[in-house]
Amino acid sequence: MRKPKSARVLQATLASLALASAAQAGTFERREQDWRNGALVYQIIVDRFVPSANLEAKRALYPAPKVLRPWSETPKPGPYLEDQKLAAHELDFWGGDLASASTRLDHVQQLGADVLYLNPIHLAWTNHKYDAFDYQQVSPEYGTREDFKRLAAEAHRRGLKVVLDGVFNHMGRNAPIFKQALANPKSPWRDWFSIGPQYQGGALVWTGYQNLPELRLENPAVRRHLWLDKDSVVRSYLRDGADGWRLDTAFELGQRYLRELTDAAHQEKPGSLVVGEIANYPDQWLKSIDAVMNFTLRDLILGMSKGEIAPATAARLMERLVQDAGIEPLLKSWVVIDNHDIPRIATQLPNTAQRRLVQALQFTLPGAPNLYYGAELGMTGGADPENRGPMRWDLMREDNSELAWVRQLIGLRKAHRALRIGDFRRIESERLFAFERHTDRVLDSRIVIANPSDQPVRERLLIPNAHLMDDTPMVDLLGLVSPAPSIAIGPGFITVELPPQGVLLLQPRPKNLGGYNRYKRVQ
Repeated sequence: MRKPKSARVLQATLASLALASAAQAGTFERREQDWRNGALVYQIIVDRFVPSANLEAKRALYPAPKVLRPWSETPKPGPYLEDQKLAAHELDFWGGDLASASTRLDHVQQLGADVLYLNPIHLAWTNHKYDAFDYQQVSPEYGTREDFKRLAAEAHRRGLKVVLDGVFNHMGRNAPIFKQALANPKSPWRDWFSIGPQYQGGALVWTGYQNLPELRLENPAVRRHLWLDKDSVVRSYLRDGADGWRLDTAFELGQRYLRELTDAAHQEKPGSLVVGEIANYPDQWLKSIDAVMNFTLRDLILGMSKGEIAPATAARLMERLVQDAGIEPLLKSWVVIDNHDIPRIATQLPNTAQRRLVQALQFTLPGAPNLYYGAELGMTGGADPENRGPMRWDLMREDNSELAWVRQLIGLRKAHRALRIGDFRRIESERLFAFERHTDRVLDSRIVIANPSDQPVRERLLIPNAHLMDDTPMVDLLGLVSPAPSIAIGPGFITVELPPQGVLLLQPRPKNLGGYNRYKRVQ
């Protein structure tokens, strides 16, 4: 007997809902399986992370005007060296290497990091290595390609991915191929650079730095060497154990070449990461690359924390960023507050409450937090070179409150799925910055509410999540607000009161009612 039309319509509707629910669940499962989404990135400068065990045997690797400094010394700005075309502090070294860094991977692992990001390791003259001589060689101060392979293998054994720093817009003035190209018009390397009397110093250099001649990426031979050929720089290091590349000044490569490089990396190692240092609004760039260092998000967080952007405006801007860029690439993009180019967070934000608020947002907004070595210990340092000081292992103590706080943030990301791979939903507010991270499971929902002002704020907020049941307690996971607030969601609303620079991370925690469960028929 044929079913009535109404029954057939209901059956089709239920089937459609089931398919939609399954598709949504599949989206979040796929995100969880991709290591790039919501990863915690731990950044190190190899020279400054761990002192070498064989420092005396390495002294010959630091000929004058290079200087090997004691580990206890803080970097200081040095005078410009005309003959070197750089500042003296760029030739100050502290003696770390790949082998010594490998001995402290336990620290990175135990913190809960997912990714080890190394500042450049290729052959170069300076301590920062952004002036490459030969990309295919590791700088001898750091070791060899075999040392890199061993470090990568040890990192993988500990469940860590490894990302290298690719500096493909320019090389170093002392690079043998550049010196030959500059001196000989018939050199095979001549077309790798823009050389001529119209340029100061005889060649086009990056942003006026005479030590950094730009590469002519329009020359196919350059791109073949860097990323297209099977034995190119990008592809060969991926085979050696790298899992991705962070591209220095990636905007200089342009979208066409970024897409070409990213495709080459994915061809060599499917699922590898290419993340670009791009300080522009990211939406269009994310069509050419997996992810960006999200400087737009950094400015939003810091601008709001300093009172330069109103919380309600910041929430709308965050919503716009997610809409324009897309949640998938944003989950892979690095959330940077400090790094080797920026004063350390403890120096930027000496007020503890303000710093806690900024870090709470760094770890709960969509993206992959970038933790600069030593930030977890409260290391300080102003502008370059002070922010590149040697790792303060003496601060590695259990009574270090900064370490306890960072461990708490990392632990929360590990324990709460929505913070790693969840979608973003703005919560409307006048004086608070509020949002929800949510997945296909209603009880995964996490609500973040921050008061960046210097005044207490009380507000009633609408939480537009239809599956959060009336009278569900909302428990704060951060513990920054004392006494602990008593909050429960009503018919879509919660009332919160936050002290100045207070922040809450709320988790729905249904009451235990003798087996009764209001969530029994919702996902």
